Amino acid sequence: MTGKDATRRLPLGKSWVLAAAGFVVLIGGVVAWRQITGGPQNAEAQAPVQQRAAQQRPVQRPAAAAPAATPVEEVAAPATQKIQTVAVVNREPITRSSLADETLRRHGEEVLESLLNRHLIAMACQQQGIQITEGDIDVEINNIAKKFGLSVDRWLGLLKEERNVSPGQYRRDIIWPTLALRRLAASELEVTPEEIQVEMEKNYGPKVKVRMLSVNDRGLAEELRAKAAANPESFADLAKDYSQDINSAAARGLIPPIRKHIGNQEIEDTVFAMKAGEISPVLFVASQYLVFKCEEQLAADYDKIPAGSLEGIRNQLAEQVRESKMRDAAATIYEKLQANAQIVNVYNDPAKASQMPGVAATLNGQPVSLRELQEECINRHGVEVLDGEINRKILQQELTRRQLSVTEADLEAEIVRAADSLGFLTKEGKPDMEAWLKQVTEEQGVSVELYVRDAVWPTVALKKLVDQQVQVSEEDITKGFAANYGERAQVLAIVVDSQRRAQEVWEMARRNPTEKFFGELARQYSIEPVSKNNDGQVPPIRRHSGQPTLEEEAFKLKPGQISGIIQAGNQSIILYSLGLTKPVITNIEDVRDELVKELHEKKLRLAMADEFERLRDNAQIDNFLANTTQAGKAYEAAVRQQMQQQRK
Repeated sequence: MTGKDATRRLPLGKSWVLAAAGFVVLIGGVVAWRQITGGPQNAEAQAPVQQRAAQQRPVQRPAAAAPAATPVEEVAAPATQKIQTVAVVNREPITRSSLADETLRRHGEEVLESLLNRHLIAMACQQQGIQITEGDIDVEINNIAKKFGLSVDRWLGLLKEERNVSPGQYRRDIIWPTLALRRLAASELEVTPEEIQVEMEKNYGPKVKVRMLSVNDRGLAEELRAKAAANPESFADLAKDYSQDINSAAARGLIPPIRKHIGNQEIEDTVFAMKAGEISPVLFVASQYLVFKCEEQLAADYDKIPAGSLEGIRNQLAEQVRESKMRDAAATIYEKLQANAQIVNVYNDPAKASQMPGVAATLNGQPVSLRELQEECINRHGVEVLDGEINRKILQQELTRRQLSVTEADLEAEIVRAADSLGFLTKEGKPDMEAWLKQVTEEQGVSVELYVRDAVWPTVALKKLVDQQVQVSEEDITKGFAANYGERAQVLAIVVDSQRRAQEVWEMARRNPTEKFFGELARQYSIEPVSKNNDGQVPPIRRHSGQPTLEEEAFKLKPGQISGIIQAGNQSIILYSLGLTKPVITNIEDVRDELVKELHEKKLRLAMADEFERLRDNAQIDNFLANTTQAGKAYEAAVRQQMQQQRK
C-alpha cells in the first residue's frame, strides 16, 4: 500500500506556512500547574488552566536504535552542550529525561507538526542544492528589526516578552522557513514593471472624492437614488438620515477617496467614469446596495514625489509586491510538497509506536526520532514546564518530610468534591464525576491524565499539608453569618480622585442634602463607573467585607444623612444613606452547616496559598535551564545567623 492508505497524515496546513513566511506565531499552551502561584482559587481542582491536549498513552523512552536521517539544517542559536540535570530543588535533581517526558506529554503533537514542516522544507532545499546559512538568518533578522526602527537585541526581546518566542525558536521556526521558502519560490517572485506601475497608481495615482449611501434594501436604495439624482445637493442629508453604514453616515456620506486597484473593481470603474455632481446607479456589493455621488476627480500625486526619491519608492513598492507574492507562492509550494510527502505519524499511534520504538514519525521513509521531538519540545516549552515540575517537586518533598502521601482515593474524592461544588449532579442528586471530567477536559483542552496531574494532585497535596491547621471558630461563624445574611447598608456613593475635589463635592451635597441632588452630583463627578452611570447607586455594603472604615461609616448613618469624606487609598468616597435592609434569615442555626462548610473552604484556600508561598520561598532552587538560582529564605537566615555568631 502507498500514499494515504499506508500513512496516517498529520494535519499540516497552509496556516503554518503563511506564519513562517513572515509572521510571528503565537505560542499556545500554558502549563496549568504554574497557575498555583496565581492565588488560592487557582489551586483548586475545579479551575485548571488551558493546556494542549495530552497523549493518553505513557511517554516512550527513545531507543538508541534507528537514528533519524534528517537533512534539516541546524539553525538554532549557537549550540551549547545539553545539560542532563536541568534543575536541583533542595539538593534533589530534576533530569533532562524527566523534563523531556513532561514537555512531550503536553506539547508533543503540536511540536511534531512544526518539526515535520521544517524537515519537509529542508528536504526540498537539499534536492535543489539550496543552503540557508547562519549569516543569511542574521541578515534577515537585522533587516526586520530595522523595519521597526529597533536594534536586533530589542526586537528579539520584544518577541520573547510579547509572544514568548525565544531567539532560537524565532530562527528555527520562523526565519529559516521564510528564507527557505523564498529561495524555493525564487522563480515565481520576479516583479514586472506592470506590477510596480499598479502599486504606483495605488499610492500616487488619481483618485475620486465621493460620498456613499449604503442600505440593505433594493427598493429603498432605488428610491434614495432617484431623490439624489433629482437633487444632488440633498445626497449628504440622505446619507446622514438613511445610510446604514454608521461611519460614513456620521460624516454625511463622505468616505476616503477611492483609488485604483484597491477595492471592488465595479465600484472603481463606476466612480472613475463619473463627473463632479453625478449620482451613480445602484451597485450591489457585499450584501449592501450602494449609491455614490462624485464630489471631485482628484489628479495623480506623481509630481509631489520629492526629487531623487522616485527610484527608492519604486524599489520599496517592488519589495511589497515581492512579499505579497512570497506568501502566495510559499503556500502553493508547500501544498505541493505536502501532497507528494509520505508521512507516518508514529507518535499518535500506539501500535506503530510499539513496532518502531524511538521513532516519532517517518517522512518520505526517513525516521524522525522521538529524541529529536523531545529536544524540540524542551527548546520551545522547557522553561515553563520545568517551573511546574519544580513546584511539584517542592510539594512532593514536603509530603515526604511529613510522611504524607496522595492516594488515588484522595484524587477521586477531590474530583467528586469539585463536581459537587459546581453543580454536576446525577438525577439522584449525587456528584457526577464523569460529567465533570468530560466538561473540564473538553473546555480546557486537556486530557484527564493532565487534569489530574496538574490541577487535582497539587490541590490535594496542599490540602494534606494544611488541613489540620484550618479551624472554623465561633467568631468566624458569627462574622460569616453577618456578612452573608445580616443587614446591609443601602447607600448612594460618589468616588473622586482628589481630596480637594472631594471637599468641593461634599460641600455642594451638604448644602442640598437630597437623594436626587446627590445622584446628580454622582453622575457629574464620580469617577467610578457603577455610581456614575446609576446616579450614585452601588451594591449594598455588608459587614466584614474587608473595608472596615467604609463599613463603619455606612452603618452608623441614618437615612438621608451624608457621610464625611472617607479615604480609600488614593480615592475619596462620600456616601448618602438610604437606610438598612432587613435580613431574611435571622437564626444562625438555620444555616450553620452551610456556613461552616463555606468558611472552611475559604480558609483552606488561603492557607494553601500561604503554605505554597512559604515552601517556594524557603526552597533552594537551581534552575539551569532558565539560568536562575534561589538560595531560599531558610538558608539565607541560617547564613546570616552564622555570620553574626562569627562576629561575636
